[in-house]
Amino acid sequence: MLTVHHLGVSQSERIVWLCEELGIPYELKLYQRLPTKQAPPEYNALHPMGLAPVITDDDLVLAESGAVVDYILGTYGNGRLRPGPADAGFADYLYWFHFANGSFQPAVMRVLITQRLGAAPDHPAAAIGVKRLGMMLAMLDARLKDNTWLAGAAFTAADIMPVFTLTTMRHYAPYDLTPYPNILSYLQRVAARPAYQRAMSKGDPGMALLLG
Repeated sequence: MLTVHHLGVSQSERIVWLCEELGIPYELKLYQRLPTKQAPPEYNALHPMGLAPVITDDDLVLAESGAVVDYILGTYGNGRLRPGPADAGFADYLYWFHFANGSFQPAVMRVLITQRLGAAPDHPAAAIGVKRLGMMLAMLDARLKDNTWLAGAAFTAADIMPVFTLTTMRHYAPYDLTPYPNILSYLQRVAARPAYQRAMSKGDPGMALLLG
């Protein structure tokens, strides 16, 4: 039985959303953060890294967002939400799927770390981080100007990957999306998806959804 171990306000929201988009049976186990915002011991015990997401599937224990999404698509997806090599949007799918955690999430984390360390805005590390994040947001916005979804006309798993960083991550590292109207329109399309609505109400009920 596929079990999604969802740590509240974390990247594992992606996995809950994916399962809802696919309409597959799964068990959802919720774990609340400690007052320190850290994961509870029972979540840390699931995997040596102690990071979200984590799934179990019978004897399998698997972490890392991209690996978990690929596993679920390969095992339960029946070809859905993932274009193949013969599809026109295949390369775009690959790029934006891996962009989310390969480039975008680390850029936001860099901004978060400099904020937490109290670095002044003109500190070189802080300034570089903000500039880098702005470049990535501008690139996303440009991509979404003429494309409904990141891989083209069809919604794919490449769209599931960056939404956490565009929304929930801003609870930890606030940044302004006002200069990026195409991203804002994209997030409204995400918000209108019934599977996204179900996933967020199941995984993080009561959490403000930063969709604007």
